[in-house]
Formats: sequence, C-alpha cells, structure tokens
Amino acid sequence: MGRMSASPGRRVLLAAPRGYCAGVDRAVIAVEKALEQYGAPVYVRHEIVHNKYVVQTLEKKGAIFVEQTEEVPPGNIVMFSAHGVAPVVHEEAERGRLATIDATCPLVTKVHKEAVRFANEDYDILLIGHEGHEEVIGTSGEAPDHIQLVDGPGDVQKVEVRDPSKVVWLSQTTLSVDETMETVDALKEKFPQLISPPSDDICYATQNRQLAVKQMGAESDLVIVVGSRNSSNSKRLVEVAKIAGARAAYLVDFADEIDEAWLEGVSTVGVTSGASVPEVLVEQVLEWLSQRGFEDVEIVKAAEESITFSLPKELRRDLREEATALVAERRGAGTGEDSGE
Repeated sequence: MGRMSASPGRRVLLAAPRGYCAGVDRAVIAVEKALEQYGAPVYVRHEIVHNKYVVQTLEKKGAIFVEQTEEVPPGNIVMFSAHGVAPVVHEEAERGRLATIDATCPLVTKVHKEAVRFANEDYDILLIGHEGHEEVIGTSGEAPDHIQLVDGPGDVQKVEVRDPSKVVWLSQTTLSVDETMETVDALKEKFPQLISPPSDDICYATQNRQLAVKQMGAESDLVIVVGSRNSSNSKRLVEVAKIAGARAAYLVDFADEIDEAWLEGVSTVGVTSGASVPEVLVEQVLEWLSQRGFEDVEIVKAAEESITFSLPKELRRDLREEATALVAERRGAGTGEDSGE
C-alpha cells in the first residue's frame, strides 16, 4: 500500500521500558557465546525464550532446540532455557552424559529457592501460575509434594491445605500483577494466615512493562503488542491494554501480521513489546505505521531499568572436553546400560 499523508491526528505512543529484560538478554547472549566458544551444535532444551524471531535467528547460528533432554546425543552440550527446569531435568542430563549450561533467569531461580526453603519447613505452597507453562513446571518440580497450582481466582475454592497456619503463596514471574493480587486476595480470604514470599515474585520487567501499557492504554484507540503467542508476559500486555481502556489490542510477531483494518477510525496507536522481543521487531512495526501516516511518536516512560545479570558460570569452563570425558567415563564403567550401547 502507498504511503498515507501524515496527519496531526495520527500518533504513536511508544512504551518504555519494552522488549528485552535482563534475564532474556542474559539467556540469548549465553547461547551466542556458547556457539562462539564451543562451536555448533549447542542444544537448547525448549525455546531459550518465547520468541519466534529469536529462536529462528539462533537456529541459523547453529543452536538446536529440543523438547526433551533425551533427544540430545551423549557427549554434547545442552542449555536450559530462561524459564528454568526441575531437578529431574538436571538428572536426565547427567544420565545422558551431557555437559550443561543453566541459563535460568536469576529471578526464576529465586522462586525455585523459595519453593525449596518453604518445602523444607513443611509449608503447603500455593503456586499462582498457568498450567503447562515451562516456568510453572520447573518450579513445581522443586517440591512436588508440597506445591499445588492455583491458576487464577477461579481455582481458589478447590484449594485444600493440611494446616491453614502453614501456607505460603509463590507465583510465576510473568503474570499480570493485578490478576495475581486478585488471586492472592481470594486466597487470603480462605486462608487468613497465608504468608507472602519474602520479596515480590513477579519480575520487575513484567511489572514495568505492564505499568507503561496501563499509562498509554487509556489514551490509545489501538495497542499493538509485539511478541509471540506462547509468551506469557506478552499475552498479559494485551489483556492489560484492554483493561486500561484501549478499544482494541493485538499481539503480533512481525509487522506484516498487522491488519490495516485495525487502523480504521484510529488516531492513536500504542506500541510495546514483550520481555523476550528484540528492538528490531518494534522498529519494523514503527516503520509500518509511519508508512500509513502514523509518524508522530511519543514516548510513554513508566520506569528506568538498569539491572543486568552476569552470564552463566558454565561458560567459563571447557564444556566440550567435559562432555567427552563424561562419555568416556561411562564407557569405562563397563556395562552396556551405562555406556548407552
């Protein structure tokens, strides 16, 4: 379609912060560094982050994404995604003679440690999150006998605990802040002695991106969230935008997924992106909108972010040599079962 003439009535509200959080940045760089340091292939269990573009880009560089640890041939390197894994997955890697890199976001690791601590103190742990999400699976695996999932306020009535005086809630890090607190309030009504985690489980980046969307959603006719459909935090941004007052909100991976019909009667478009989305995809959306007359871009800033995380410590070791040694060690044990032969 040809370029529309610019109109003073057409503007874009661009959320800040948006895009990569520190945990995603760390995980993506970890895959790139592993490929540089050890060469391809480097296997990654599940998508390193929930973004189609990022996964495709890393595949082109030599990363191989697998669903199960058993799919990785012995003597190779496997990386665990930013969403975290259960202890059983580390055991699978050890049995499979694999060298591992743990790219779990440190904020997810914090929740894992909380789960272990409260389980050791014999608490019932109510994990607020979405069933089937990789982060929930990983956290639940830390203390399966103590954790039960609460998937929103509607789940509260079916929750049963052993001792109402020893119950704590934890949460998936990428949830809607408002919905999570609604669930917590319902749980506290049922269990007045419910205790909260020592610090907020919902990550700073998720909260900041939702806050920015709340601010711009009230002024936007349309909100476009750049992110993949399997990204929990991206989907939450769409929900938050609608609740904030946006007439419509849509999730797209790429600019060419935007339907021009969405612009009918629209004068203000809000744009943001999920925490696993590279900025290049947002720039493409802004260019797409600019070509249709939405050239005036205003920044809506909700917070400053300066947090960074160091890379996984395993990148300081020779993992190729370590993986080869694991295979040799098992073969030296002398049994067909141990050697995988």
